[in-house]
Amino acid sequence: MSIRFAASPRSTIGLEWEIMLADGATGDLVPRAPELLGALGHVDGITGELLTNTVEAVSAPHARVADAIDDLRRIVDEVRDAASPRGIRLLSAGSHPTARWFDQQITPKSRYDKLIERTQWWGRNMMIWGMHVHVGIDDPTKAIPIVAALTGYLPHLQALASSSPFWAGEETGYASNRALVFQQLPTAGLPWEVRDWGGFERYVADLEATGVVDDVTEVRWDVRPAPRWGTVEVRACDAVTNPAEFAAIAALTQSLVEWFSRRLDAGEDPGSLQPWFHRENKWRAARYGLDADVIVGRDGEQRPVRAHLAELADALAPIAADLGCTRELSAVHAILEAGSSADRQRRAAHAAATGDPDLDAVVRHLFDEFDAGVAARG
Repeated sequence: MSIRFAASPRSTIGLEWEIMLADGATGDLVPRAPELLGALGHVDGITGELLTNTVEAVSAPHARVADAIDDLRRIVDEVRDAASPRGIRLLSAGSHPTARWFDQQITPKSRYDKLIERTQWWGRNMMIWGMHVHVGIDDPTKAIPIVAALTGYLPHLQALASSSPFWAGEETGYASNRALVFQQLPTAGLPWEVRDWGGFERYVADLEATGVVDDVTEVRWDVRPAPRWGTVEVRACDAVTNPAEFAAIAALTQSLVEWFSRRLDAGEDPGSLQPWFHRENKWRAARYGLDADVIVGRDGEQRPVRAHLAELADALAPIAADLGCTRELSAVHAILEAGSSADRQRRAAHAAATGDPDLDAVVRHLFDEFDAGVAARG
């Protein structure tokens, strides 16, 4: 089969942010996305998701991260204006600290109905919220090598964005519990190793022929080609709590893709690790977040992800300058200093608790970080 990879300006960026809707008084999730979407029909870039407690803000493609983030801010401002009079508050993280799957409602849509019918308990358990980063690829032959190279840096991105340490009222011990929940879906998780675009087309053809997927959009890898848009899409990250952290992770992703693209232009192989190292790194980043040690070389060299991230951000600074995202990339260092959302949520949970973590305090913390982050204009 042949899959057309759309033309896309090189290293342009598009962002998707999944946002929770909660009762402003109790902090419980509320199934009111259809109501809000009806009120926001005039707003570009706002969509529904699998669960009726979620809306998704989607930016237009832009050359600069700052402009894509401004798009998200505009959309979120519109959602808040519609939500606030209805007693709804917005928050974002990879998981809600106390919500339970059996209390949530599925959006009535044939695509989602099919997913739930097939995946059953695991599908209903997808109480997860993520952020997606699309980066434009100027040559379709680069898509698969860039996916392979980016896979080696997914644990870095995942650790920065980790924000799901609590699940259904329990402290999981994981910085990103979402990462391990999401990979239970068919075709989700780390990408399979394919050598080139033809190999990817054969992979999708095999899945279609055996009824695993209906089309390429149902390939839900942590990083995947998105042929319709002409992009590579990073999907490994928990939803962040605020736009500044989104901007930092987006800038790091954009700079990495441009770095790999330049190396391919120069005839270099941007490289990748052994698949068993990728799998171990994903688990370590999910478990330990920014405290993980990750495998960074094919010889098994290991580094603290904090130190490796700091070096990476500095090394990519010239590329970020070319892309106009210097300020956003430098914010990676601010996350390393303050900790990820998972770290901050744990601090909020244990600040006043003498025994079990105070998860209501975590919800209040997430409300506050979201509101302050959206209100801030850098």
